[in-house]
Amino acid sequence: MGDRQRHASTRSVFELAARQHGLVTRTQLLSLDLSKKAIAHRIAKGRLHPVFRDVYAVGRPGLTRYGRWMAAVLSCGPNATLSHGDAAALLEIAVPRRGEIEVSIPARIRRRRPGIVVHRRAALDAADITAHRGIPVTTPICTLIDIAPRLSPTRLEAAINEADKRDLVNPEQLRSALDRMSPRHGMAALRKVLDCQTFVLTDSDLERLFLPIARSAGLPLPRTGRRLNGFKVDFYWPDLGLVVETDGLRYHRTPAQQARDRVRDQAHAAGGLTCLRFTHAQIRYGTEHVRATLVSVVRRLGIDT
Repeated sequence: MGDRQRHASTRSVFELAARQHGLVTRTQLLSLDLSKKAIAHRIAKGRLHPVFRDVYAVGRPGLTRYGRWMAAVLSCGPNATLSHGDAAALLEIAVPRRGEIEVSIPARIRRRRPGIVVHRRAALDAADITAHRGIPVTTPICTLIDIAPRLSPTRLEAAINEADKRDLVNPEQLRSALDRMSPRHGMAALRKVLDCQTFVLTDSDLERLFLPIARSAGLPLPRTGRRLNGFKVDFYWPDLGLVVETDGLRYHRTPAQQARDRVRDQAHAAGGLTCLRFTHAQIRYGTEHVRATLVSVVRRLGIDT
């Protein structure tokens, strides 16, 4: 290899490493016309630093967290992708377990790597893989399914909310996707949490479930579906000046929806009304919280229970 060709190969190696968090693979080096002898020479001279099998840091051995993740994926082959807890950490929706990096590969491939947990996956295709910071990673939906069995409902709920907050996927999109996907481990746990978040009652079911709660809190029968201050309200007690509004979605309300809710609540407050807002999921699953809130308001309004 002449000097000009050698310099061109070296430049290509650095350009490739710059796109891969400072890393290259042995296969990539060979494709850039470096011989096995040239690779061994660069390792001996400290220009290449082995990280995982056939994966090298270029120039210096230190790697960022992203570099470690990238190295693990590169070590497991061109069809590998970061997954499970490490995917959740890369996407910033949950904290991974300490220890080995988790990578998924197609089930037809058999590969073991020290320091890496390799998941052989039958149900993993191109639609389940994306890239974040240049690192192949399972999609937010696939990642949430993968981590769901490991997390308590509270922590899983927090991960869903983080994905929503970061505009990766919202609860309604996630719940809809589960209905279209083939069964996978983790879907049941995720669906259970989502059903509490995206729970929506029909008008008749809402009244059927809410009215007994209101009665147990000492409230008389309300008027329903009335217009007040320019808005249709769900439940209204004219003698008490009390309005209860309900939201169909527990966690995901668009900015426009939230703005309309504030205008409604402000209009009722300006009209001298007390306005409470509950979600359908709270009415269905959080009965005691709703009842206790109503009891406190009834007492503040000076109504005997």
